[in-house]
Amino acid sequence: MGKRRAGDKMDDSEINARLQALRTEHRDLDTALAALQAQGAPDQLQLARLKKRKLRLRDEISVLEDQLLPDIIA
Repeated sequence: MGKRRAGDKMDDSEINARLQALRTEHRDLDTALAALQAQGAPDQLQLARLKKRKLRLRDEISVLEDQLLPDIIA
């Protein structure tokens, strides 16, 4: 598969694959955050960066999930 251009739209199978990868990374960050917080004096900067990354992943997951849902005009 080639590189995508900014305007290219992913099909449902590509979206699902990307969602799976993002969810896995999101869970991995949970594990990393728990391990870091279990330390006696965790690195606050590192914690903040991981939490920010986790939020960005959650936002991207939400956008992709919205793409999978059909538009319903009320």
